[in-house]
Amino acid sequence: MVERGGKVKAQRVKDVRQNTLQEIIKQHLKEGSTIVTDEWKAYKNMPNIFEHLTVNHKDGVYVDGIAHTNTIEGFWSLFKRGYVGIYHSMSDKHLDKYLDEFEFRYNSRELGETERFDVFLQEIQGRLKYKTLTA
Repeated sequence: MVERGGKVKAQRVKDVRQNTLQEIIKQHLKEGSTIVTDEWKAYKNMPNIFEHLTVNHKDGVYVDGIAHTNTIEGFWSLFKRGYVGIYHSMSDKHLDKYLDEFEFRYNSRELGETERFDVFLQEIQGRLKYKTLTA
């Protein structure tokens, strides 16, 4: 999920079924928020506590007024390029950490290098030993 002009929230999901995705949406979005999605069936019948706009990619519609999914598609494009160009593979075991990394990169994209590094250091939660990493 990404807020227009704001931050992205990326996480692993167990499946892409309607109940799963809509529960995550309810957990992270404020009531009354406007949600923009593509036509994926899991987004149908969105809870009426949200305004739901849809762009229908299969019909060649990518922008309809304020409705588009370009922002989140841009994030996933960066993640996929990181996969192919930097890591070449990502283990299931560490996928959440890769997602955290790219979420941080995206959310700190407007900071300078020094400022970004300072934020990174503030977020460190202790030492990660190799034995723990590979356990």
